Amino acid sequence: MQIKISRIDKSLPLPEYQTSGAVAFDMYPRIDAILKSGEWQLLPSNLIIEVPAGYALILAARSSLTKKGLRLSNGIGVIDQDYHGPSDEIGILVYNFFDHKVKIDKGDRIAQGIIVPVTKAEWQEIDLTKENSRGGFGSTG
Repeated sequence: MQIKISRIDKSLPLPEYQTSGAVAFDMYPRIDAILKSGEWQLLPSNLIIEVPAGYALILAARSSLTKKGLRLSNGIGVIDQDYHGPSDEIGILVYNFFDHKVKIDKGDRIAQGIIVPVTKAEWQEIDLTKENSRGGFGSTG
C-alpha cells in the first residue's frame, strides 16, 4: 500500500519498519526538547500523512519510551483520514513522569505508527442488550 507523506525537515528520514516482521513504523520529533518533571509537551513529528480511506493511523509509544521516563500523554493517538492539510503535522504528546528533567533529541525514536483498517458503525438503539450482566468493570478478573 502506498501512502502519501510530506516531511517538514527533509534532513530527517522517512519513517521505516525496523524489521521485516514489524507492524509499526518508528516516529521521532524534529526538534530537541527538555521536559521538566511533571511536564508534558507536544513534539512535532515532522510528518503529514494522508491516511487512505477506510484506514486510521494509530500512534503508540515505543516500548523503550517508559525507560526514558516518558509516556504518551493521551495513551494513543488517532490520526483521521481527513487530517493531512498543509498545517496538519502530526504531534507526539509526551509526559515526563520522572522526578528529574528528561532530554529528547531530534530524531530519537519515541513513538510508532500503525496503519489499521476501520469500519464505521451504524447504531441500532435498543432498550436492553441482554438480561444478565457480567458484573461491571473488571468483572473477569
